[in-house]
Amino acid sequence: MGAMLPVLFLMDISLGSVWIPLSETLRVLSGEEAEKTTWGIILLQFRLPRACTALLVGSGLGVSGILMQTLFRNPMAGPFVLGISSGASLGVALIVLTMGTLSGIAAYTLSTWTIVLAGSTGAALVLVMVVSVSAKIRDSMSLLIIGLMFASVTGAIVSVLQFFSTAEQIQQYLVWTFGSLGALDWEELALFSPVVFLGLLVSYAHIKPLNALLLGERYAESIGIRMSRVRLGIIGATSLLAGSITAFCGPIAFVGLAVPHLIRLLFNTSDHRLLLPAIALGGANIMLFCDMLAQLPGSEQRLPINAVTALFGAPVVIWLVVRKRNIGNTL
Repeated sequence: MGAMLPVLFLMDISLGSVWIPLSETLRVLSGEEAEKTTWGIILLQFRLPRACTALLVGSGLGVSGILMQTLFRNPMAGPFVLGISSGASLGVALIVLTMGTLSGIAAYTLSTWTIVLAGSTGAALVLVMVVSVSAKIRDSMSLLIIGLMFASVTGAIVSVLQFFSTAEQIQQYLVWTFGSLGALDWEELALFSPVVFLGLLVSYAHIKPLNALLLGERYAESIGIRMSRVRLGIIGATSLLAGSITAFCGPIAFVGLAVPHLIRLLFNTSDHRLLLPAIALGGANIMLFCDMLAQLPGSEQRLPINAVTALFGAPVVIWLVVRKRNIGNTL
């Protein structure tokens, strides 16, 4: 997977509505001028930031997915079960669906930073509530149920906002929910990437507790692991990863749920010392490949990244589960 990563990265930035020869791509990446000036602009200003975003999104969602599945010992848990993504969606909905109703700013054009700030604020508010609840309860399954309830409440509020919104506002919000890897420029990546790297570092710091959790919370506590602190650290890492990705790129489905299962089945192990780096690499590879498919090389159209990840990934996971027959053996 490590060898595949640079290959897929180069293919992703070479393919698209305008095909750029691989030699010219390598030339631009090495700091030289491209044969055509437009090729250099396309690569440096559009495709390279999008490919870097795909790396961060794939790694972050994959790792946050394995964190939630291990913490809750639930194969259907994903990075969004705590309601963090729903909180970000609510923040964006409050801006997008109510902006036109506020006097004096009906014609205001929402910038990327406005969407990011709204999504980050919504995710942070839900995170505060989840952390407050986690400090008072000891059962992770109860925390899972509460997270799902937070997601249901925020989803209901979004539905009410949509009911009272115009068709244009609903369309703008719907486009955001499709997810996008191409909305970030270098300035936004400079803020987005450190947050994702911090979330990954916090995740790797919890490898030993994650392995202990495979045998249950009581076993983890019996060997001296403080579950309250570990639970808070895992929730914090997941919030950094899933919350920032949703705020910057929109809610991207499938990756966080399916990539951990895909890597577990391929490596046939539950050891997080191998799983975490493998999932980070696997998620990055899958996002790069899905981004290539979404570009529809040779066409000016782009498919929603959410649709591509599900259409490509779900059949692969179904095939692996049927082949292995019992996914519970690796969880």
